[in-house]
Amino acid sequence: MNQSFFIGAVGAHQQLKRLTVHGNNIANLNTYGFKAEKSRFASLMYDDLKAVGEETDGAKAAREGGDFEMLRSGVGACLWTTDTDFKSGPVAETRKDQDYYIEGDGFFALADLSTGDVTLTRNGAFVISELMRATGEMDENGQPITERVYYLSDNEGRFVLSTTGGMIEVDAEHEEQPVGVFDYNNYDGMEHVNDTRFRAIDKNGGIRMGSGKPMRGFLEMSNADLAEEMTKVIESQRAYGMALKMVQSSDEIETTINGLRG
Repeated sequence: MNQSFFIGAVGAHQQLKRLTVHGNNIANLNTYGFKAEKSRFASLMYDDLKAVGEETDGAKAAREGGDFEMLRSGVGACLWTTDTDFKSGPVAETRKDQDYYIEGDGFFALADLSTGDVTLTRNGAFVISELMRATGEMDENGQPITERVYYLSDNEGRFVLSTTGGMIEVDAEHEEQPVGVFDYNNYDGMEHVNDTRFRAIDKNGGIRMGSGKPMRGFLEMSNADLAEEMTKVIESQRAYGMALKMVQSSDEIETTINGLRG
C-alpha cells in the first residue's frame, strides 16, 4: 500500500479530532467560566531523501562540501495536544448574591469532601448548600448531636474555599462572603477536569493567593469566540475533505498498478 494512503487516512482522523475540540468550544459559548481550547499539531515520523532535479545553490554548496542536499519526506501530522486559553471572558451582571466574578488573575478553589480533591474554576455561579455537622455532644441515647449549617458551594456540592483556605459558612445569605482567589506561577499543562474546572500539576508550582479581586453580582462568560471557532471548523472540514480525496486517489492508483501487474 503506498504511503500517501496512510498520510491521507491519518490526516482525516486528526481533522475529526480537531473538529471535536472546536465543536466543544462552540457548545460551551454560554457556559460561565469556560476556557476555550486550541489545537496544536506536530509532525509524525519523517525521513530525509536525496534531492533530485536542477541543482540549487544549497545543493551545490552541499556537493562541494561532500554532502548531498536532503529533502524531508514525512508521513503526516497529528493532533499533539490542546492548549487552554486562560484569557478572561466577557462579564455579565446578574445581581445575584451568590454570584462572583474575578477581576484580574486567579481562580476560585473548590473542595470535594468525598475525595479530598481541590480543583480550580473561574465559574463563580455558587449556591448555598446544607450540611449536617456534629456538635461534639451526645444526646440521652448516646448518639452524637448534629446541627444544620449552610456553606457556599458550586451546584454539584463542592465547597468554595475562603481567603484563609477553609469552607465558607453562610450566616446571612444576602451578605458578601469571604471568597478566596488563588493562583499559580504558570498555567502550562494544567489538567482540564471538565468544561470549567482545572487541577494543578507539579510544574504549575505552589498555590498562592491571587491578585484578582472577587466581585459579587457578576459572572464571567465563556471566552470562546464564535467567529473564530466557526472559521476553525470550516478549515477542519475542508482539510478533512481533501484528506479523504487523497485516500481515494491513492486507492485508485494502487488499484490501477495492481491491474497492470496482473
